Amino acid sequence: MRIGVGYDLHRLVSGRPLMLGGVKVPHDKGLLGHSDADVLIHAACDALLGAAGMGDIGRRFPDSDAAYKDIAGSKLLSRTVTMIKSKGFGVGNLDATIVAQEPKLAPYIPQMETVIAETIAIPVACINIKATTTEKIWVIGKGEAMAALCVALIQPT
Repeated sequence: MRIGVGYDLHRLVSGRPLMLGGVKVPHDKGLLGHSDADVLIHAACDALLGAAGMGDIGRRFPDSDAAYKDIAGSKLLSRTVTMIKSKGFGVGNLDATIVAQEPKLAPYIPQMETVIAETIAIPVACINIKATTTEKIWVIGKGEAMAALCVALIQPT
């Protein structure tokens, strides 16, 4: 077994949809990035790549490559899983936390867990997503950004 940790943070801006865990969440702002800026999936990709000793999302899917412009996070996650499978690993579980002042994310978490589980092809019971705020502290608490942390367990297949 191997364990990896991932973290991602993106600025919130007007004029972009808010994508979290492959789910479009209603909000007046979205996350700014080269891809869809899905902080949850980006953190999951980093955790999986780290566990497999394969670098990080920036190395594997660089923002300098036009092929990844506006790409859905779920596609990056699918490609990440293919990469770790090629190294002889499968995903055991993911545990993640989204850090956002707003909107309230609890209603969307079951759908996020389902989307991620289907993308990775593991049981939804192996995906755990939580959400928290920063109690109005720092850029996240001011509604200027969102972040996510993820821990992944992978195992030889």
